[in-house]
Amino acid sequence: MQNKFNQLNQDLESMSEQGICLALSGGTDSSLLLYLLKDLNLTAVTFNSPFITDEEINFTVDLCKKYNVKQEIININPLEDKNIINNPKNRCYFCKRKFFTLLKEYARKNNLKYSIDGTNYDDLNVLRPGIKALNELGILSPFAKYGINKKEIREYAKKLDLDFYNKPSEPCSATRFPYNTILDVNKIKLVQKNEKYLKNLGFKSVRFRLHNDIARIEIDKNYFEEFIDKKDDIINNLKSDNIKYITLDIEGIRTGSMDI
Repeated sequence: MQNKFNQLNQDLESMSEQGICLALSGGTDSSLLLYLLKDLNLTAVTFNSPFITDEEINFTVDLCKKYNVKQEIININPLEDKNIINNPKNRCYFCKRKFFTLLKEYARKNNLKYSIDGTNYDDLNVLRPGIKALNELGILSPFAKYGINKKEIREYAKKLDLDFYNKPSEPCSATRFPYNTILDVNKIKLVQKNEKYLKNLGFKSVRFRLHNDIARIEIDKNYFEEFIDKKDDIINNLKSDNIKYITLDIEGIRTGSMDI
């Protein structure tokens, strides 16, 4: 692992001589890239959209301030795009295409030669339609290039004593809805609000999937008993949002459960 990161750091240092524009989402992957580049020629760009929670945006702002990195926040509403609002299975392609086109434009206007993101090696082996858009636009993914996976990213961040090393993954809120259903900003806010509520109850890794009036909640299996103990409060809170059925997914939290 150390050899991979040694090569990566050398590559990043060389690239930074001509400027790097980093897509900073607030996840562990892009946050580690920010840290590795913080003393080099770097600008971080964060996209603020209905798909991202205020907490994630604030996390990126605090991180850039902490490391004294210039940050540009670009406001964008992907729901204005019919290819996105209909939530097709390749929705991620259209989102990435829209967002990263703006990233490239920002980099060009600010004389930053390289546009990069935090895609890791694991992402190449699962359903990630957005990777096609990254390739089309010439976005570089240093972790994927050097075969660095999520586990190694977390281990390296922990080795560097970075407090976000075990930060739970936060995929965009559009992933909480079945494919080929209309995405609605009010329903997205409902999902975000209820995930925040469940996290405040102590379930740090949680997905609140919404199937019309059915809520399908994914949490770590180790917390099932605790969830049942708190079920009355959960039911009372969620049913106040006119959610008819509340379910706990017994498969537990997992990536891409809508991809089946």
